[in-house]
Amino acid sequence: MSGVPAISVVIPCRNAAATLDATLDSLIAQDFQGWEALVIDDGSGDASAAIAAGRAAADPRIRPLGDGVRRGVAGARNLGIRAAKGRWIAFLDADDRWRPQKLARQMPLLQAGVPIVFSAYDRVDAAGTRLGTVPAADRVTHRDALAGNPIGCLTAVWDRARFGLAEMPDLPLHEDYAFWLTLLRQGVEARGVPEVLADYRVTPGSHSGTKLRAALATWSILRAEPGLSLPRAVLGFAGYGLTALRRRPTHPR
Repeated sequence: MSGVPAISVVIPCRNAAATLDATLDSLIAQDFQGWEALVIDDGSGDASAAIAAGRAAADPRIRPLGDGVRRGVAGARNLGIRAAKGRWIAFLDADDRWRPQKLARQMPLLQAGVPIVFSAYDRVDAAGTRLGTVPAADRVTHRDALAGNPIGCLTAVWDRARFGLAEMPDLPLHEDYAFWLTLLRQGVEARGVPEVLADYRVTPGSHSGTKLRAALATWSILRAEPGLSLPRAVLGFAGYGLTALRRRPTHPR
């Protein structure tokens, strides 16, 4: 498609040669085709950059970025945000995949003025076997988000016309959670689509080994939240624990 894309898809990529093609295939297969993809190589030591360059040669909507410098996930995403041409910004990691109807299902809400749209998603293993579903709440406010991150980053699309050049904070973990709090703090409401529209790839050891780190990162983010008192932070953190149990992915059917 020619002209300015409606949606800019930011894809940070580090040593993802084994999965990047499948991720880009899921983007090319979208029912809604008014997108561009910014593939930001984050200092990869494998063939990721070469794969991105090859895919860009075949499809000009794919734009490789990066200079070999390791920026981290937040830094790579921010580089993509700054280079994006579309009104709406979406995030997709280089080992995850979207369902074909993903963008088409979210566009009506975005065009109606909803500033942040997300969806349910499946957790899958390296072979693509479904491990469970993470549901999406119908509506999310800043108050709701204080009880834990309700927005799956790989499913979210946000409106740059509403938020300007918003960027992710450079945090070691849960930078996306801090980002959504920043946007929701502006008094907006995010909307969730109940359908499963994406697949999140779970790598071995990526979940159980970071439970304590994830909890500590969440506490740090809540303590840094402007205007949030210590009692409110404690209450939010308790809600995070309960939400983590409630929102544990459902068992495969």
